[in-house]
Amino acid sequence: MSNAPEVFTTVDVPESLGPSLWGILEPYQIVSISMLVLIAVMIWKKVPGLITGGLDARIAAIKEQLEEAKSLRAEAEALRDEYSRKIAGAEKDAEAMMENAQREADALLEKAEADSKTLVERRKRMAEDTIAAAEREAVQDVRNRAAAAAAAASRNLIAAKHDAEADRKLADEVIAGL
Repeated sequence: MSNAPEVFTTVDVPESLGPSLWGILEPYQIVSISMLVLIAVMIWKKVPGLITGGLDARIAAIKEQLEEAKSLRAEAEALRDEYSRKIAGAEKDAEAMMENAQREADALLEKAEADSKTLVERRKRMAEDTIAAAEREAVQDVRNRAAAAAAAASRNLIAAKHDAEADRKLADEVIAGL
């Protein structure tokens, strides 16, 4: 039984004329011996050790990268948590600032309302005082004019009805009364 490939030719070639080494080894045997020699040389030169050493180094590098990736991930998660806390704190601060600003605005509004009421009352009093002063001045002016008119009328009346004889008589009465 030969495992040699079948070749179709027009000329019949006996099997003994196929390739062989020294006439005793068939081609598959040559390949088998070559493979054994190659494997023996590889073992003798410690190629499997080199291959496993290279693979071990590669595995160690990958493990190191995985550990570094884990530490980076843990660090990233810690940063994410820290920034989440900072954001929450900033939101609380912003909310507190908004509430404080609202309270201050309400207080300013109340103060402005109170100040405006005070201002209106003060201006009302000033207007009332001005009106009262004008009324007093008008009343005083009317009194002064009435007094002046009465004095002028009495002067005219005295001048018209009182003569020198009446003055003498009045002076004598005052002297006698003393």
